Amino acid sequence: MSPAATRGDQRRAALLEALDHHLRDAGRDARLEDINVADLSRRAGVTRSAFYFYFENKAAAVAALMDEMEDDAWDAAGLLGGEGVMRDRVAAAIRTVVEGWRRRTHVHLAMLEARATSAAVRERWESRTASFVEVVAALVESERAAGLAPAGPSATAVATALLDLNDRTLERLVRAPDDADWDPHVDAVVHLWTSAIYGRTTPS
Repeated sequence: MSPAATRGDQRRAALLEALDHHLRDAGRDARLEDINVADLSRRAGVTRSAFYFYFENKAAAVAALMDEMEDDAWDAAGLLGGEGVMRDRVAAAIRTVVEGWRRRTHVHLAMLEARATSAAVRERWESRTASFVEVVAALVESERAAGLAPAGPSATAVATALLDLNDRTLERLVRAPDDADWDPHVDAVVHLWTSAIYGRTTPS
């Protein structure tokens, strides 16, 4: 990697770090329209024009920051293909995602706003979701082929519905009070996942 490319990566990372700090400091009151690009750039130690070199707009910068949370989601997807009882694997996967989002509610709140206001960000979100749909659909198909899950609606439709459920759950999570007890809700989500795939709550 060239020195110029390295400096570019550092400037982009500095902008994302500054954005993360801004959103964390603003808390639940953070709004995209309140983010001052010039102030953000100064905080990152770069020029305002540098911000627009890396990001088309503030919504795109939030989407880039959200990409860092994708690692938690892919870790969760990996758990679905692990060893052991499926209910335990589903529970572990969902809890991995919930805990990741709980640590970064300020980012997800900003992402919800960015998704609602930017067509490009919505498309990026849908593309990411489609990747996870493929993983879950493949799991459903493999469980059906192995005789562990009954036939039913298309695996893709089931996976899409379950990920919609997760999406709404995570939105509810980031808008909830900090001291909210999420265990009962997560247990219910796990129950719905297991029931949707197996038609029963205790798959063998």
